[in-house]
Amino acid sequence: MTDNPLQSTKRELHALVGNRRVVVGLCAAGVIAGIAGPFGTAEHLRLAPRIAYWLVLVWITFLTGTSLTGSLIGALARRGTAPALAALPAALLAGLVITAEVALLNWIVFDLPPSGWPYIGGLALNGMVISVIITGAALLLDADGPAADPAPGPDLPALLDRMPLDKRGPLISLSVQDHYVDIVTTRGREMLLLRLSDAIRETQPTPGLQVHRSHWVALDQVSSARRDGARAVLTMSDGRDIPVSRSHVAAVKEAGLFPG
Repeated sequence: MTDNPLQSTKRELHALVGNRRVVVGLCAAGVIAGIAGPFGTAEHLRLAPRIAYWLVLVWITFLTGTSLTGSLIGALARRGTAPALAALPAALLAGLVITAEVALLNWIVFDLPPSGWPYIGGLALNGMVISVIITGAALLLDADGPAADPAPGPDLPALLDRMPLDKRGPLISLSVQDHYVDIVTTRGREMLLLRLSDAIRETQPTPGLQVHRSHWVALDQVSSARRDGARAVLTMSDGRDIPVSRSHVAAVKEAGLFPG
């Protein structure tokens, strides 16, 4: 099974909603905007419905913008387009989608039908400008982020092409979880709908070894190996323990990871 843009987008949204800082930040932004009542909302809505309006607006625009720009930038990057160049069309398209969402919400809340170029044009201009600014800021922050774990050189494993740009780095391990493969790099982790055998084929040229029916490890990311009773365990560079099944102990010894 291969990953597709819809599944990737669903995972990104799930990760965002599960991030406490993102949730708190978005809710705080919605409450602050609701109290302040910008763009005439203070004159048309009482405090409680105004806060609810801005909470909905903040959440739908953020999630739409994040998922659309991330997916489009990743898709264009896989075709060889530089992220900085891919960001502009992705941000503009996200801005148009956000415009439609805001227009629909205003129609529902204020009974303001989306008609007339001055109104729609103003919403579209605001939506695209804000989307471009936020996308550009996100790219700059990513470029200025920690460089302790730089991405590998030009001969990248094909598997990394399936991952978000900010999570691409030297591979650490692959692990099966249900029908997904949990790909862990020095920059993060990502769940892909993929067979482990297919994922392993795409790890080249990274030296690695399957140590269990559910686990593959990059050899240069193994910090230590030990016996834990009847079990053999590898400790990875990120501190996680990966079990070694009995049928793979010989291969681990042969690779020099485990004493004979």
